[in-house]
Amino acid sequence: MSKKANTFQTPIGTKDLLPGESARWNEATRQLGRIAERFGFSLIDTPIFEDVGVFSRIGEGTDVVGKEMYEFLDRGDRAMALRPEGTAAICRAFVQHRPLTPWKVYYTGPYFRYEAPQAGRFRQFHQYGVEAIGSDDPDIDVEVIALAWNVLQGAGLRETQLLLNSMGDPETKSRYQESLGEFLLNRLEEIDPADREKAKTHPLRALDSKREATLAVVSEAPLITEYLSTDAERHFDRVASGLKALNIPFALEPKLVRGLDYYTHTTFEFQSLALENAQNTVCGGGRYNGLVEQLGGPATPGIGFALGIERLLLACDAEGSFPSPPTTTEVWVIDVTDGSSARDLTNSLREAGIAADRSFDQRSMRSQMRSADRSGAAIALIVGEQELSESVVTLRKLRDDEADQISIPRSDIVNEVRLILGLES
Repeated sequence: MSKKANTFQTPIGTKDLLPGESARWNEATRQLGRIAERFGFSLIDTPIFEDVGVFSRIGEGTDVVGKEMYEFLDRGDRAMALRPEGTAAICRAFVQHRPLTPWKVYYTGPYFRYEAPQAGRFRQFHQYGVEAIGSDDPDIDVEVIALAWNVLQGAGLRETQLLLNSMGDPETKSRYQESLGEFLLNRLEEIDPADREKAKTHPLRALDSKREATLAVVSEAPLITEYLSTDAERHFDRVASGLKALNIPFALEPKLVRGLDYYTHTTFEFQSLALENAQNTVCGGGRYNGLVEQLGGPATPGIGFALGIERLLLACDAEGSFPSPPTTTEVWVIDVTDGSSARDLTNSLREAGIAADRSFDQRSMRSQMRSADRSGAAIALIVGEQELSESVVTLRKLRDDEADQISIPRSDIVNEVRLILGLES
């Protein structure tokens, strides 16, 4: 008895992007790019893997670096990692290429973290993000947040809220971390056991916890806004007033710290009110004025955000927005002779800029008509023995039940189709 062959499936935490869903995905990424370019940002694409040191700078004690990063030795025994986030790689590119500032770039692509899969969270996930490097002006913070706001509005999301905070300058951060650490150590037994090590070694990260026991303690913790320096207050006030001037609503959230070490000054999150609290952050970011220096470059300020495309589309589903775009097939060619006419006509239509398709394998007229209808095409072109002998093509409008079939000379068919599709002025 023969052994049954193995049936392979996608690895845990990954998924296939199938036709249909991929059309929506493509439209989302195209729209995201158009919005970024409207704001003066240009596309950058960095390698999927980098030297592991690039990403260790984002926080040695974080879960991202300590538990979730996919690391490996390449064939030259170099320590590499699949990118777990976008900002560090963009900063590495800035240090390497030294472009003129402010350097305004956007990116999109796959990222990797070994974590428990959940709704809208995968081990291979996809991000869209922007980075503006080289300016400390709080107005560029406003511009970056406004870009994110436009992205969410463009996707049809209305049930979102913007949370805003300041991490202050390094002096602010250091003083606050010391005070917060002392507070958490005094309440350590009340904190969820899973967060106690965090509270002892990286107290700011305890503020990110979603666990009820930790949240109860954190709700009584001192606020970073009480420790802001004069310069940090001035920066934050300018950001808040800029958002008000642009009519972008926000709520102050002094416990919003973001999870990675490099954040300073402005931090922000857009949350979807249509999703469950544990998975409702659609987009988040902030300022990182020390990261470029950590990667070997000169002291250079920067700000950006990252948006999870899976999470964005999940929020769209919850609100019933951003449906799949209509089919791209405009014309379906039906050939019940030997298929040569379908071959040649589809080629002529495509060369004229028309999306055309056909059936294969000498299928019956009925089968080919079903395929034409399922394709969503507006027009069917039919070639049978009679049409072939008379050098004509029968044209049928598939979405107009009252329209009559018409016979068009084969030499005129491309121009006639362009006319019907509104491609001729």
